[in-house]
Amino acid sequence: MILINLLPHREAARKRRRENFQATMFASFLVGLLIAGGIYWWFQMQIDEQQAKNNFLQTETKKLEEQIKEIATIEEEIAALTARQKAVEDLQADRNLPVHLLTELVQQLPDGVYVTSLKQENRTVTMQGMAQSNERISEMLRNLSSNTPWLTKPELVEIVAGNVSLGAKDQRRVAAFKMNFQLMRASEVEKANAESANAANAAKAGK
Repeated sequence: MILINLLPHREAARKRRRENFQATMFASFLVGLLIAGGIYWWFQMQIDEQQAKNNFLQTETKKLEEQIKEIATIEEEIAALTARQKAVEDLQADRNLPVHLLTELVQQLPDGVYVTSLKQENRTVTMQGMAQSNERISEMLRNLSSNTPWLTKPELVEIVAGNVSLGAKDQRRVAAFKMNFQLMRASEVEKANAESANAANAAKAGK
């Protein structure tokens, strides 16, 4: 007996292929969606982790900036305290400057030079006096320039020739002078003496 299929088998086959294709596309879509979701989640985790690191770094940076400000403030306070301490030490050392001034003048003024006026303002000393000759004044300038560590930078302001009466018939020619010089602090003298000693030691070692 011969069986003949009269149903539209071609249409059914096409329908099955179409349904299989649609099912495959939908499955592919779902797989692609899952993969895209997984990638998005992974990148989002990376972004969140990096953002957390950035927030941590920003917090630590702010802490460091505050610490730096505190350190700068402390350094300013230390500098101010050091300056005040130095000022006090300079004032204490300067109390003995008039003694050094008078002592050095006694030692450095040559014979024939007489002081008539002495004025100190800060560390600048103005001295007026009379000398028997200009040569005496030149000798005094040399002494003040090189023979004493306490007096420095002598500057002759003026010199005027005149006469001094020592008696009814005794007239002497003199040179009236005015000069300025600087009075050194004890710390500066100590530093200069130390440098001179080091130079002397170096010269001996070189020999």
